[in-house]
Amino acid sequence: MKLAEALQERSDLNTAIRQLETRLISNAVYQEGGEPAEDPAELLKELDCCTDRLASLIAQINLTNSRTVKNGKTITELIALRDTIQLKLSVYRNLNQNAVNASQPRYTRSEIRTLSAVNIREQQKKIDEMSKQFRLIDSAIQQLNWETELITK
Repeated sequence: MKLAEALQERSDLNTAIRQLETRLISNAVYQEGGEPAEDPAELLKELDCCTDRLASLIAQINLTNSRTVKNGKTITELIALRDTIQLKLSVYRNLNQNAVNASQPRYTRSEIRTLSAVNIREQQKKIDEMSKQFRLIDSAIQQLNWETELITK
């Protein structure tokens, strides 16, 4: 199994677990003289199977990510780098948006003039460069996900 397939299965299991939770809650209580639509004991068994498989997959994915190296970096390191660039991008974009909003024109001479404390053009260049770096790293991770066999033990 490829790493990308394992990641998709992990996502599917997380969805199934959330759905099982909803079904369990819906069937936790029923009216006297009636029956629940589904047997909570059966749903709990299904939940156990899903969480057991999820735990196994997570361990295998983490092991694979920590042992697969490209250009001197593991997938784990690439993911960490991508995620921190994404976080930094968010801050830079918010900063730039607020700086742009600060330099709105005045409608009357009595209005207080606001000025941007940052160089918007310079910040936008940094945003563009970080965005490119993010895309390159994300593409490399996606490529590795489809090329790498999942380490099962």
